[in-house]
Amino acid sequence: MKRLKIALAGNPNSGKSTVFNALTGARQHVANYPGVTVEKKYGEVEYKGCSILVVDLPGIYSLTAYSIEEIVARDFIINEKPDFVVDIVDASNLERNLYLTVQLLEMGVPVIIALNMMDLASSRGMIIDHEKLSELMGIPAVPMIARANKGIDKLLDTIVEFGCKERKIEWKPFIISYGMDIDNAIRELEKLIVNSHIGKRYPARWLAIKYIEQDEQVIEFLKKDPQLFEKIQKIYERLHNHVLNTLDEEPEAIIADYRYGYITGITRNVVKRKVEERVNLSDKIDKVLTNRILGPALMLFIIYFVYKFTFRVSEIPTQWLEQIFSYMKQITCFFIPEGMLRSLVISGIIDGVGSVISFVPLIMVMFFFIAILEDSGYMARIAYMTDRVLRWFGLHGSSILALIVSGGISGGCAVPGVFATRTLRGEKERIATILITPFMNCGAKLPVYAMLISAFFFKDKANILLLLTVMSWCFSLIAAKLFRMTILKGPSSPFVMELPPYRLPTVKGVAIHTWERTWQYLKKAGTIILGFSVLMWVLMTFPGLSEKEIRFFENKKALIFSEFIKTDTQRRWIKSIEDVKKLNALYARFSQAMENGNKESISEIKKSYFFPIVENTYYFENGLNKDIPNDLKEVVQAYAEFRKKMQLLKKEEEVVKINKTFAGYLAKKMEVITKPLGFDYRVNIALIGGFAAKEVILSTLGTAYSIGSEKKKLSLSERLRSDPSWNKRKAFALMVFIMLYVPCMATVASIVKEASWRWAIFSICFNLIFAYTVSFAILNLSKLL
Repeated sequence: MKRLKIALAGNPNSGKSTVFNALTGARQHVANYPGVTVEKKYGEVEYKGCSILVVDLPGIYSLTAYSIEEIVARDFIINEKPDFVVDIVDASNLERNLYLTVQLLEMGVPVIIALNMMDLASSRGMIIDHEKLSELMGIPAVPMIARANKGIDKLLDTIVEFGCKERKIEWKPFIISYGMDIDNAIRELEKLIVNSHIGKRYPARWLAIKYIEQDEQVIEFLKKDPQLFEKIQKIYERLHNHVLNTLDEEPEAIIADYRYGYITGITRNVVKRKVEERVNLSDKIDKVLTNRILGPALMLFIIYFVYKFTFRVSEIPTQWLEQIFSYMKQITCFFIPEGMLRSLVISGIIDGVGSVISFVPLIMVMFFFIAILEDSGYMARIAYMTDRVLRWFGLHGSSILALIVSGGISGGCAVPGVFATRTLRGEKERIATILITPFMNCGAKLPVYAMLISAFFFKDKANILLLLTVMSWCFSLIAAKLFRMTILKGPSSPFVMELPPYRLPTVKGVAIHTWERTWQYLKKAGTIILGFSVLMWVLMTFPGLSEKEIRFFENKKALIFSEFIKTDTQRRWIKSIEDVKKLNALYARFSQAMENGNKESISEIKKSYFFPIVENTYYFENGLNKDIPNDLKEVVQAYAEFRKKMQLLKKEEEVVKINKTFAGYLAKKMEVITKPLGFDYRVNIALIGGFAAKEVILSTLGTAYSIGSEKKKLSLSERLRSDPSWNKRKAFALMVFIMLYVPCMATVASIVKEASWRWAIFSICFNLIFAYTVSFAILNLSKLL
C-alpha cells in the first residue's frame, strides 16, 4: 500500500476544517507545533489502496511571514515536504483565495485546488468553469460543497490519481513574470543562492522572491552566509532604488500587483456572472444581526439563550455524575478502612477530580454552542459589533478576537488569547490586550461558577452567568482604558475585518469541534488537576497533629462517650461504647436514606434495635413535629446532646489539624488579608491552587470541604449551601475575585513569551489588587443593598 502525506492549506473561512473532518472523520489527532501554541491537526484515511496522512495547516491568507500561522504553514511545507498540498479555495471569493494558490505554486510544491462552496458562488450569480481553471493553472481543480459532503470522493479520487501512481511527484517552481527589472534581479539572486552552501534547503527562486519582498525570516536565513548576503544586499539595493525612482513603488508592492494581475487574467477566463441581486443573503441577514440598535440586543439575547439552554440541558447529566461519585465514595468506605489511604482516595482523588468532571456535561453543551456560533459565521459578527465599543477604550478591533478566544463568550482560554494578539500591529494596543485577556471567563473558571451558581443562585443560573460575562467585559475595558490613559498612551490603529458568509453548520463538524475541546478538558482533569488535587491533599494533611495532640482529642472523645452512657436511662438502651458506634452508623444510614427518599433502606433500618432512638433523634435535631414517647425522651435528648458535642469537637480538631499542615499555615496567615472579603483558610487554599490552573480551585474546595466533614456523600455545592459561613454575597464576591485575580501559570508563561517578565509580574500584581478592590466593593455594596 502506497503512503502519501498531504497538507490542507487555505484562507480562514474557506471551509478547510470541514474538508479535513470529512476526509479523516474520527481518525484525528490534535497537538501543537513545537515551540508555539498553534494547533496541529492530522488524521489518516485509506482510499483505493492508498494510505493518506492528512495534515491540516493553520488558516492563512498568504505565505508572507506576517503572522505565526503563516510561518508555521510555510515551514511545514518546506521542512516536512508533503507529497502535495490541497489548497481549499472559497469559490465565491476566487480572486482573493487564488493569491495563496499562486504563492504555493511559486514555492514549487505540487498543488490540487479544492474549489469549495460552489453553491455559495452559484447563489451569488457566479458560474465557474473548473476545467478551464485547471487547464490555465496546470493543476487539478475539484469542485466541492464540503459541508454537504459533495465532491469529497472526487477529491480523494484526484489525490489517489495525482499521488499514488507509480511516478515521482516533482517539486517545480511556478514562474510568473514581474517585469523586466524584477525578473532580472530574481535571476541574479537565484544564481548566487544556488551556488551557496545554504541554497540546498529552500527553492532558490522562492528565496530570491522572498528576499525582494523583504521577508524577515528569509533575510535572517540568508545572513548565515555573510559573503552571499553582502552580494544579495547590493543587488536588492540597486533594484530598490531603480524601481522607487522610476515607478515610485516598493518592489514588494509591484510583485503583489503582478500576482493579482495574473489571477485577474485567470478569473476573467473561468468566471461568468449571471444577472444577480446586489445584496446577497448574508448581506440581508447582516442588515438585522449587525444593525447598530438591533444587533447588540440580539447578540445579548443569543448569549443569554446559550447560557439558559446550557444549564437546563446539562442539569440532569451533572446530577447523574455527582451521584456516581457519591457511590464511588460509599464503595471506597466499604473496601478501604478508615485511615490515610481512604482520605487520599476520597478527599484527594474522588472529591478533587470528581468536582471537576461532574461539570463535563455543562462544558460539553457550552462548547457545542460555541462551535455552532463559530461555524455559522456569527462569531465574526460578534467581533465586528463589539469593535465599535472597543475603540472607545483605546483598543484595536482585532483585540476582540483575542478576547473572545480567551473566554469573551464563556469557555475559551487565555493562553491562545494571548498568542492571538500577534495580529495586532500597534505594540501598545497589543500589550493592553494581553494584560486584559486573563479577565475573560475562560473554560477553567466556568465549572467553578457553575458550582457556586448551583449552590446559591439555583433559580437564576443563566442570569448570573450572563451577568458575569458582561462584568468580565466591563472590567476588562475599564482596565484597558486605565492602561491606555497611563502606562500605554498612544493613538488607536484602524481596524479592517472580513465577515465570512453565513453557513449552516454541519452536525459532523460541530460534533468534532465539541469533542476536541471537551477531550482537552478531560485530559486536563485526568493529568494536571489529578496531580494538583493529590498535591493539595498532601499539603492539607501533613505534617498533621502530634502524638500529644492526637491523645488530647482521643481523651476528650472518650470523656464525651463515657458521659453519654453513664446514666441508668442510657444504660437500659446502650450497654457499651460499641453500642454507641453501632448507633452512630445506623443514624448515618437513616439520615442518608431520608434525604434520598430510599424507602427500602428505611424499611431495613426499622428492623434494628436502635431504630426508635435514631428516628426520634433525627426528627428532634431537624425540628420536625413528632411526639417522642416518654420512655425515650431522656435518651433521645442525651443522644442529640452527645452528637452536638462530638460535632463541635470534630470541628475543633479539624481547625487544629489544618493549622498544623503546610497549606493551612500559609492560608491562615492569609486570612488577615482575605477576612474583609469573607474568605477563610479553605478558600485561601483553593485560590493558591488556582494559580496553577483555575480548575484546581474547584478540586481544592472539594478536598478542603471534604477533609474532616461528616457530609462526604454530599456534592460540594450542597456542602457549601449547608455551611453557615457561606451566603449569596460571599459566593458572588468569590466568583468576581476568581474572574479577576492572578492569571494561571500557563497564561503567565504566555505573557512572558509574548511580552516580557516585567509585564507578566505587572499582570500578577495589578490583577490581584484589582480583584481585591472590586470584590471588597461588591461585598460591602451588597450588604448595604
